[in-house]
Amino acid sequence: MTFNLLAIAQSGRLEHEAILLAASLRRSDPGFAGSLFIAEPQPGPKWREDPRMSDRSRKALTALGAQILPFESRAFGSDYPHGNKIEALAALPDEPFLFLDTDTLITGPVSDIAFDFARPSASMRRENTWPKVELYGPTLHDTWASLYSRFGLDFAASWDTSHPEDYWQRYLYFNAGWFFHESPRAFGNRFLAWARDIRDAPPEALVCQELYPWLDQITLPLVIHSFGGGRPGPDLGALDGSATCHYRTLPLLYARESDRAVEVLETLADDLRPVLRQWGAFKRMVIQGEGAKARTLFDRANLPRREQVIRNTLKREGLWVR
Repeated sequence: MTFNLLAIAQSGRLEHEAILLAASLRRSDPGFAGSLFIAEPQPGPKWREDPRMSDRSRKALTALGAQILPFESRAFGSDYPHGNKIEALAALPDEPFLFLDTDTLITGPVSDIAFDFARPSASMRRENTWPKVELYGPTLHDTWASLYSRFGLDFAASWDTSHPEDYWQRYLYFNAGWFFHESPRAFGNRFLAWARDIRDAPPEALVCQELYPWLDQITLPLVIHSFGGGRPGPDLGALDGSATCHYRTLPLLYARESDRAVEVLETLADDLRPVLRQWGAFKRMVIQGEGAKARTLFDRANLPRREQVIRNTLKREGLWVR
């Protein structure tokens, strides 16, 4: 089935990451038959500064086959740019889509993945980031239960019962680095409505919880569950695997990602150098070779369990740059 790819770009780091994403798609999946849409928020009252990309980046993306997709920010904006991925869905053609965070490299053919777009899913490459349970507050179970109850969902049907009650992996929780569905209109409308509802009138169990920057990841499992989706099966193993790499930052890419991801990045580097040399992370990690130093600090067969440990090591060595 043909489907579209969606990523977000705006002024700054994201426009550079979008160029890497577009170039890696062209290299690693030249037969991709859908469209790559790079959604761009437009100036308006929700943005304190103009969020649009530079002309140089727009031209580079267009030359790489991407389509720039402008959209309006009506609910989020500067205060919560993660909301771009929610609001941009309304601008897509109403056809099957795969959303990818912009800090993603395509390392293999995504067009070969056996998606069931009627059963949405999302990335399981996540940590126990939300909720944070207070000593005398609601339990983790009760916190999630309040959200499923708010939207009339079958909470028990979402559990992974191989884990005990109040263990975080028992409950449906994703990283929003990728997700998909057959209808961006239906999915996006529900995603936006429920995210706004949680933000504006959180259930009592969420009174002590931080909603930013987790709002998209709080809402996403509820939306996926409501459309009959759930955890990804082995048929989606190429996502966060052989076909995509959600690297988050270039120092993290060098520190922990596969040799294949580094190969794709460095193969693209010569052609992209003129347009990406102003990106500090690319200049230091790739052009100046500091990525190789970061790579020697870690054993990728025995990485620290928590990403923060890797980040702290890179910062201590002066190799942390975005």
